[in-house]
Amino acid sequence: MNEKNLNSVDLNLLRVFLAIWESGSLTVAGEHLGLTQPAMSHALARLRRLLDDPLFVRTPAGMEPTATAERLFEPINTALALIRTTLQAQEHFDPRTAARAFRLAMSDMSEFFFLPPLLARLEQEAPGVKLEVLQVPVDRLADALRSREIDLAIGYLPGLERNCATQHLFSDSHVCMVRARHPQAGRKLTLATLLKMKHVFVPSNATGHRMVEQWLMESGVHRHIVLRLPHFTVAPEIVRGTDLAVLLPRSIAERFNRGRAYRLLEIPVALPSIDVNVYWHPRFDADQAVGWLRDLLLEMFGK
Repeated sequence: MNEKNLNSVDLNLLRVFLAIWESGSLTVAGEHLGLTQPAMSHALARLRRLLDDPLFVRTPAGMEPTATAERLFEPINTALALIRTTLQAQEHFDPRTAARAFRLAMSDMSEFFFLPPLLARLEQEAPGVKLEVLQVPVDRLADALRSREIDLAIGYLPGLERNCATQHLFSDSHVCMVRARHPQAGRKLTLATLLKMKHVFVPSNATGHRMVEQWLMESGVHRHIVLRLPHFTVAPEIVRGTDLAVLLPRSIAERFNRGRAYRLLEIPVALPSIDVNVYWHPRFDADQAVGWLRDLLLEMFGK
């Protein structure tokens, strides 16, 4: 790019570039930026002229980036994140009047545990704050935090602390949940009984839950699985009306058991504990808004 082209670059064009990259669609990118389809097409045409490259090619799967676009993505994404962070760091954050949107990464189980009380608190103290929850693959979390694709990651995410800052919230463990009138309720659960019981299996995307399930299999604890589910939210309703059992993190089981419809039985094998943390990238330490949200999470859920 020559100096003349460089002087013609509008930061909004770079935002258009990133929006198309993330969504793979002019229409979706335009909706995210609040621009019409013709405006998006015009912006992309300007970018193509400035950079002398198509940048994105329309395919049946969406707008695919060219090799030039792939080389440009990381520096553009990093540069805009730094600009945004620098400007935000200079702003005083008042949750009562702020209109800030936060992006959080968490599992389905974490969504169930954290979001209802958090949204209730935000409704009272920060009515203009918005949340977007994303499920980012674990191997992409560090990059997503560094590029500001997400502001915070919450959960059991071992290894992430090597590249990110972290704050411990609480340690969790797993329990066996059965209905209150289950034949085993009130009795100490033995390994033999655990293996005889019929179970619901939930392959949640929560890292800690997957680790415990893997540990059980590697330890030779093979339960009698009669139902496999793609997500865990319906499992307690099934357990409440049957003699089936389900293994859940204690924090999740206790949330379901507020009406005392269940019994939570200690699992008769030594399982590893799960450290639930909140993670962020140190390059955004100066962002008062993110710091406020971290502090709020620690106040509400830290033990």
